[in-house]
Amino acid sequence: MPRKRRKRSKRYFTKITEIAINAYNNSDDDKLKNKIYNRFIHYPFDKLSENVIHTYKTYYFDVPYDDVKANVVAFLNQKIDKFNGTNGRAFSYFTVVARNYLFNENNQNYQRMKQKTEVKYIDTSRNITNEVYDQNLKDSMADFFDFYVRYIDANLYKMFDKPRDQKIADSVNELFRTRKDLYSYNKKALYILIRERTGVQTQYITKVIGKLKLVYKELYIDYLNVGNLRLNHRIEEFI
Repeated sequence: MPRKRRKRSKRYFTKITEIAINAYNNSDDDKLKNKIYNRFIHYPFDKLSENVIHTYKTYYFDVPYDDVKANVVAFLNQKIDKFNGTNGRAFSYFTVVARNYLFNENNQNYQRMKQKTEVKYIDTSRNITNEVYDQNLKDSMADFFDFYVRYIDANLYKMFDKPRDQKIADSVNELFRTRKDLYSYNKKALYILIRERTGVQTQYITKVIGKLKLVYKELYIDYLNVGNLRLNHRIEEFI
């Protein structure tokens, strides 16, 4: 009677996986390492990569999904020797490694795709008037973003009393300060970046961002009407 194939557990990354990773790193025998990897590590890495791709919706890639996943698995394999047991659980460690790799690649691909689109647009349907207007609008928004960052820097401690909220607001403001790749992240990814920087739970981040959005909206309306703003402009309305 033929033996039935054992179904894989839904818990794909287990304690056995972590033990196997440690055994892999502690071995100098290439044949043994290959055997350990193929039997105990490759499948968990494959499933982890799949889940991270779908969780963080990093879809700015110009290659098929299977290639993206294979690249993530290969990157995890490259970094496997960096895990030594002192940097947390293997699952958490390699999830962060996979996520950071995807964020970085997603960012770079987004910028390349954006540049290709812009070149194509200019080549096929160039409208000088619209281009000048769009550039003026970009310059104006850049000026406002720069002002907004300075405004929050100058008034952060007046707007937020709690050190926790001050830390969150400062982290959000830093994203605006280095905003070159800001739009290539989705909302969930941005929240994760802020949470990692601050160590604060999402519920508190949401509250602070709500207040910062209100300030942003009011300042931008005034900026459109007046054309320039002061760093101490109407702070009393937000505290």
